[in-house]
Amino acid sequence: MCAPVHFDVTEKSNPWMQPNHVVDRERAVSQWRTLVDVYERLGHRVSLLDPVQGLPDMVFTANGAVVVGGRAFVARFRSATRQPESAAHQRWLESTGTYTVAMSEGIGEGEGDFLFTGRHVLAGTGFRTEHPTHLEAQEFLGYPVLSLRLVDACFYHLDTALLPLDADTIAYYPGAFSAGSRRLLERLYPDALLATAADARHFGLNAISDGHHVVIPADSTHFADRLLDRGYEPIPVDLSEFRASGGGPKCCTLELRPADGTPAG
Repeated sequence: MCAPVHFDVTEKSNPWMQPNHVVDRERAVSQWRTLVDVYERLGHRVSLLDPVQGLPDMVFTANGAVVVGGRAFVARFRSATRQPESAAHQRWLESTGTYTVAMSEGIGEGEGDFLFTGRHVLAGTGFRTEHPTHLEAQEFLGYPVLSLRLVDACFYHLDTALLPLDADTIAYYPGAFSAGSRRLLERLYPDALLATAADARHFGLNAISDGHHVVIPADSTHFADRLLDRGYEPIPVDLSEFRASGGGPKCCTLELRPADGTPAG
């Protein structure tokens, strides 16, 4: 995770971004610290990436890499504003001495578009990550990478439209995907939790699950009720200050998985 001390909305690279929004940075830092506290209370270890002045989106660490089985596939961003973040993530991951690290050759935006399920990687394309980068990720990570095409610009990254809940279950919003991608998801996950358009627009799917607890935006109340019905425990967190940039709990969190598969932080 990365503290939002330089967080700002300076451009409109997705439909949610509000460049005219005046960021309340003190409030953003407070909301972010609450998210850190929630993770630590649930027993997770949080590692911190130093923020860099002039990089207003570094708080959204999920986009910086995808880390699976001790191998870290570092992002190459589409936006020129975010491209310098790649080097910061690469340096930090290499400095731990824990991961084999490589940077994507093509455009690929980390866990924004690569979501690990435990058996394979679900990968988004259509707006940010280029399809050939899916093949590059498969070669490097050594897991099957299954491509899914996003067709609604409001769901520009896969992590805004799909949430792995545990090794066998996902939640997703069907309207974000092409017809062929919907058929693939139906075959792979016939028991998936299907989110409504309202659930998705409240960023309910931009969440973090440890297999039981699901950290979700505080205003995703309908989605929280549906998670409860499925036996999960929703943990609501107010990250409203980040909504002006199209961010939620998942955007603020890069999951680190060492070689034994257990999360490192």
